[in-house]
Amino acid sequence: MNHIITKDGVRLHVKVWGAGRPVVMAHGWPLSADSFDDLAMAIADAGMRAIRYDRRGFGHSDQPWSGYDYDTLADDMAAVIEQTFAQDAALLGFSMGGGEVARYLSRHGGQQVTQAVLISSILPFILKTDTNPDGVEQYVFDQIEADLKTDRAQFWTGFFKDFFGIGLTSHPASKEAIEWSRVVAMQAGLKPTMACVHAFSSTDFRPDLASFTMPTLVIHGNADKIVPIEKSSRKTAKSIAQATMIEYDGAPHGLLVSHKDRLIKDVVGFLIEGPRWQDRFKN
Repeated sequence: MNHIITKDGVRLHVKVWGAGRPVVMAHGWPLSADSFDDLAMAIADAGMRAIRYDRRGFGHSDQPWSGYDYDTLADDMAAVIEQTFAQDAALLGFSMGGGEVARYLSRHGGQQVTQAVLISSILPFILKTDTNPDGVEQYVFDQIEADLKTDRAQFWTGFFKDFFGIGLTSHPASKEAIEWSRVVAMQAGLKPTMACVHAFSSTDFRPDLASFTMPTLVIHGNADKIVPIEKSSRKTAKSIAQATMIEYDGAPHGLLVSHKDRLIKDVVGFLIEGPRWQDRFKN
């Protein structure tokens, strides 16, 4: 199977590697499921089934005009889980993908979900409002949408430098990795790319966190310029009873590349051992 069909008829590209307990993976904005390849191969090599899919509008999936709200995106995840027969799955979300995990759990129920992993996630609520006074100002997201509309290709150049933490003396990602990311980002449609900025910036997931009733691993870099850790994962971890939080010191947003080996070790160890791994880590 290399695709599934959502309830509103959208074709989603799906990649399934390995056999065993399923791990369903939701990628970040503005990339595709291909960004998980290294982690997915490690998960498959460890005896599990890595299931990842291109979000509607991105990668090799269809690019419909609508459906970029998190309720619909969670329904898409539900379709992937159902049509790949992913029973007793672990759910993993990177960046924007953390929102799909959270909304799936609250909208579809998490009784059959055994574990959750959140990496550089936008949870619980990134926008500054009266009830979230330390969030990110609305004008930041307005400017992103304006820059995308003006010259999307140019925007990605600066964006991915921040994404991977590129500086005068810091180069945690190769220039080839940055160029590949720009190419993947340009595969997405302009409408989906802009609509998802609105979705991940304006959706309040604070009520959804109560649905994380399973062991949950939260990983975030404390030098993340895309999703600042103090506005996101530190709050998330405090709100999930069975959460283990790992902060990568000096790490950027794009941990799948910048801290690949450490991330693989942490995620695969958690997936294999679960609470035993959490207990050992806390000690």
